Amino acid sequence: MSTEPASAPLLRTPLYDLHRSLGARMVSFAGYEMPVQYPPGIIAEHLHTRAKAGLFDVSHMGQIRLHGADAAPALEALVPGELQALAPGRMRYTLLLNDKGGIRDDLMVTRPVDGDGLMLIVNAACKDADLAHIAGALDRGVAVESQFERALLALQGPLVAEVLARFAPTTAQIPFMSGAPVTIAGAPCFVTRSGYTGEDGFEIAMEAEHAVAVAEALLKEPEVAPIGLGARDTLRLEAGLCLYGHDVDETTTPVEAGLAWTVGKRRRAEGGFPGAPRILREFGDLPARRRVGIRPDGRAPAREGTAITDAEGGGALGTVTSGGFGPSVNGPVAMGYIDARHAAIDSPLSLVVRNVPRPARVAPLPFVPHRYHRT
Repeated sequence: MSTEPASAPLLRTPLYDLHRSLGARMVSFAGYEMPVQYPPGIIAEHLHTRAKAGLFDVSHMGQIRLHGADAAPALEALVPGELQALAPGRMRYTLLLNDKGGIRDDLMVTRPVDGDGLMLIVNAACKDADLAHIAGALDRGVAVESQFERALLALQGPLVAEVLARFAPTTAQIPFMSGAPVTIAGAPCFVTRSGYTGEDGFEIAMEAEHAVAVAEALLKEPEVAPIGLGARDTLRLEAGLCLYGHDVDETTTPVEAGLAWTVGKRRRAEGGFPGAPRILREFGDLPARRRVGIRPDGRAPAREGTAITDAEGGGALGTVTSGGFGPSVNGPVAMGYIDARHAAIDSPLSLVVRNVPRPARVAPLPFVPHRYHRT
């Protein structure tokens, strides 16, 4: 799972010892030793999150702070999202792009409540490259501060608001894609109502020294269980959410990836972001391939790299980028890129699993309805 050389020492999050005490199976991921599952197993952890509340350690991800009044217009030169209109406490999902419109990384951008600059959360495997790219591209009037040492927890599931309100009552009023500073178990935290499971949820950022106390306090609540990377992956797959380096990368554009909604209305009119000519052209002249959901007809899962062909098993159409068993749908699910002429919902396909073409169909995304907190 890691891209680092075998000799590279693995990093550890502030919760490493807690994971081990809880019986986690640790694996190498993005340069860190991370929990892939706990004794109940991936399926049980997945279903617990869908029913109650799951706590994830995502401290391996990169937190970056931009300081300065011009942070929003400066970062807009690197992404297609509208950032200047972000009100204090509001956040947005957007994309770092290369000059050809390919996706360097996906990230969350929040305007702090005090209005000074921006707070970013980037993917673990990309964070060093992202930091260098952003620091090298922004004007000197914007200070770029690495906060990679900070901890980050994700509390996800339908009962999370009830749980977190026991520690910080005001969190129940935080709207989706918004954040606020609160105190949890005596620790100053910045909480956003967001996450990557398709469920209602919160992400909780804090100094590393407070991570264990906050995690242990949350885990004492009867609804909360620790959840590893294995269930995090199945949850986001069922939710139809992209995993960087798999479903999106520098060869895919936002329109191909089904992320055209990340290009703000003003940005579509004005351009001014990397790869704008290609991306804006793709809005009118659709790209040759599209990311789609796929449901195999049988029980055999189609993993990443599985070839997608036409229904007769002859003509190549594309490749699966994420796939596996979906515990909530009790069957295999997948996503991948296929020839746009075959991307209509219910179009028949074949998936070449163990050298055998197996029937499948294009399915709508997400596989499980999103249950974000909407006001």
